Amino acid sequence: MKNLGQLMKQAQEMQGKVQEMQERLSALEVTGRSGGGMIEVVLTGKGEARKVTIDRALIDPAETEVLEDLLVAAINDARAKADARSAEEMQSLTGGLSLPPGFKLPF
Repeated sequence: MKNLGQLMKQAQEMQGKVQEMQERLSALEVTGRSGGGMIEVVLTGKGEARKVTIDRALIDPAETEVLEDLLVAAINDARAKADARSAEEMQSLTGGLSLPPGFKLPF
């Protein structure tokens, strides 16, 4: 029973750490860029969009397809940065413990 109590205590500590990590990721902002910085997208660490900046030189009704492609590229860049920071946070949280592929916290 003593081991069960310790296990429960460790689970509660981990839950608290996961919650703290989620709060840090919510406050984190990453910027994705495309088109040589002509498009910038700011996302939170959880992937919520905060801001989009488009260089006025890109705004041409005849070239909307280019603008659309650059916007998607900037969003994907920001998302990749947010995912990388999330993975770093998780790595520090788990103390380098490798989790099986596809296994993510929180559950």
